[in-house]
Amino acid sequence: MKIALPSRQDFIDDHFGHCEYFTVFTIDNNKAIIAQETIASPAGCGCKSNIASILSEMGVTVMLAGNMGDGAVSVLSSCGIDVYRGCSGQVKEVAQKWLSGAVVDSGDSCHAHEHGCHN
Repeated sequence: MKIALPSRQDFIDDHFGHCEYFTVFTIDNNKAIIAQETIASPAGCGCKSNIASILSEMGVTVMLAGNMGDGAVSVLSSCGIDVYRGCSGQVKEVAQKWLSGAVVDSGDSCHAHEHGCHN
């Protein structure tokens, strides 16, 4: 299993669509992290890019994110990726919290897109 986290300097980036890169953890059957890699974030707004299909093709089935709009949630979900919003902190710690069952989706969606890519 693989999980992805929108990242900036090894922390969850609060804005999925403009993160620096994605941290992808590979998880074994014992719920332990066995590998870590980074995937470059596409230029522009993440929800309008092909990042969901790229991550899905890599085997990612879970996205642990900070803030994310409904459009991005929909695109990720259509690619078979479950989304958990409201995450914050160092990426490996967040992944380990999710593995222990301590992370739930906040349900909060980003509605203010002052950066202009949703106009």
